[in-house]
Amino acid sequence: MLNKLHIKTIDMESSKIQNILFFSALAFVSILFLYVLKPFFFPIFWAAVIASVFKPLYYKLNSRFKRPSVSAAMVILAIALIIILPGSIIGSLLFTESVRIYNSLSTTDSSSIEKSITGITSAIKHNTYLAKLNINEQFLTEKFAEIARSISSFIFVDLKSLTQNTILFIVQFAVMLYTLFFFIRDGDKFLGMLMRFFTFGDNREHILYQRFVNTAKSTLKVTLIIGGLQGLLGGFIFFITGIEGALIWGVMMVLTAIVPVVGCSIVWAPAGVIMLLMGHIWQGVLILAFGVFVITMVDNILRPILLGRDVQMHPLLIFLSTLGGISLFGFSGFVIGPIISSLLLAIWEMYDQFYLDA
Repeated sequence: MLNKLHIKTIDMESSKIQNILFFSALAFVSILFLYVLKPFFFPIFWAAVIASVFKPLYYKLNSRFKRPSVSAAMVILAIALIIILPGSIIGSLLFTESVRIYNSLSTTDSSSIEKSITGITSAIKHNTYLAKLNINEQFLTEKFAEIARSISSFIFVDLKSLTQNTILFIVQFAVMLYTLFFFIRDGDKFLGMLMRFFTFGDNREHILYQRFVNTAKSTLKVTLIIGGLQGLLGGFIFFITGIEGALIWGVMMVLTAIVPVVGCSIVWAPAGVIMLLMGHIWQGVLILAFGVFVITMVDNILRPILLGRDVQMHPLLIFLSTLGGISLFGFSGFVIGPIISSLLLAIWEMYDQFYLDA
């Protein structure tokens, strides 16, 4: 009897050691696998987001043609026509406009730039109301010159870096498209595997997935529609008022529109104020009035309608998670940040529902 107990104890200890070794190997290999995929995190992430957005279209096509590969290829073609082709055209125009502005800056005598800066600071100094603030003219001149150098650096250095990394961009873009095809065609299989490996019970994994999809869709929907409209309106008003590089500033408004509350006012508000200080009164007034009553109203009216109840988060949390995501993950962070916050809220709700109430 004692021998049987001893043998059973040895078997249990051996089984524990085997389990420890197995899960250690599993964790080690999984970490190595994630490390291998690290350079392609953003292409894979965007493939997952875009696939979740266009999945309903795939279902409709596949229900008609009954050929998954053909249906997925048709969805990829639709994505190319809706997103990639317009983005390429805008990017090409933006690049051409940026090079033109940089060439004009590089061929222009630096004294003319200094003259413009001095004109702005002089207008501030001689303004009846601003003169009471005793603003340091030399300090303002240095700051304006620093801003001008920063803009010039952005136009030249960043674009130069972009062209130098063209091969890397093409590789990542190809990875995104290739991954996107399989996410669209076989996404349900991949999702089933993940949910089988990471099952939480009571259908909780489906809740998390739905939060991911809803947040990604709503964020992209708001950014593309609201940002696109605001960028178009802002570029138009800059063109009307004669501001050079209206296309570039319009694209900048699209990008800054991803930041809640503040949005593209980061661009049009300083532009309007500077136009006023330089003596271009009607242009400055028009930019500020158009920004307040048209561009801002687009955000105030459309954002609640487009978001609806898809993103169940407080506006402050959306604001902080968006800024935090951008600071940590770059441009992709405007989607990653809200998704992380949404998943966190979902997990806390599960904890409150399934554990505290138990």
